[in-house]
Amino acid sequence: MEKGEMRVEANISVSKSQKVLGTKVEVKNLNSFRSVERAILYELNRITELEESGKGTEVAQETRGWDEGKQKTFSQRKKESSEDYRYFPEPDLPKLKLHEAFNLEKMKSKLPELPEALRGKYRTSFGLKDEDIEVYINDPVLSLWFEAVANILQEQSKIRLASNYLTSDFLGLKKANSEIRLPSIENFAELINLVYDEKISSRAAKDILAMISIKDNSPLKIAIEKNLLQNSDEGGIIKIAQKIIDVNPKIVADYKGGKEQALQSLIGAIMKETKGSANPAVAKKILLSLLK
Repeated sequence: MEKGEMRVEANISVSKSQKVLGTKVEVKNLNSFRSVERAILYELNRITELEESGKGTEVAQETRGWDEGKQKTFSQRKKESSEDYRYFPEPDLPKLKLHEAFNLEKMKSKLPELPEALRGKYRTSFGLKDEDIEVYINDPVLSLWFEAVANILQEQSKIRLASNYLTSDFLGLKKANSEIRLPSIENFAELINLVYDEKISSRAAKDILAMISIKDNSPLKIAIEKNLLQNSDEGGIIKIAQKIIDVNPKIVADYKGGKEQALQSLIGAIMKETKGSANPAVAKKILLSLLK
């Protein structure tokens, strides 16, 4: 092919039975697709004619050539069995008895799970999306690390949340920064638990993930030091929410007039007032109650 030439060898056999192969005929050195097609058709017709006329024994296992001018094949040689090639052992190459040299059963037991088995496990046991599954199939190191995290988290909903942060946020960070490394499985699992229990917001989780992917540390410790823990104290948030309502009469009027987006503005104001520490879900619940 590197010289712009092609050589095809076509093997043809005809049999009346689907269970028994007919005698094989090989046509060698075909140098175009048209020659391949015509040589095969010629042999099919030739062998079929011999079989149907009761001369099937004349079909020999042989190598044939193709005559482009005559548009027909011709016999070249009939040496096609292993005996004809006169195979003999090489004295300098001893026989390799692999079943004696290796414990095959032990080797099988150490083989990693094959891709299809992993797909099934990740789909049924972890409940992952197909696109996330393929990320792990194509990265065995990440796959093993993620499974270790899943063993800590246990719950399918937490495992799916972990996969979302891993396949989107973490891989995005890694693509943008060569210093990004996988944090310890314990700290990553701790981060997921903080998000799942609504102790930190998704925004705070992304910031902490970026931190522990450069310098591994406890996410809870970081959240405390940087005041990123969410405040779910309804008593405190009610006071702030009432204050926001009082100083934003126009936004309140817009909301009561049917503009749902105005509610998001009020939640945003509460988040700003609390420097992001208020739990948005709790803030929304309280606003809806106060604005009735």
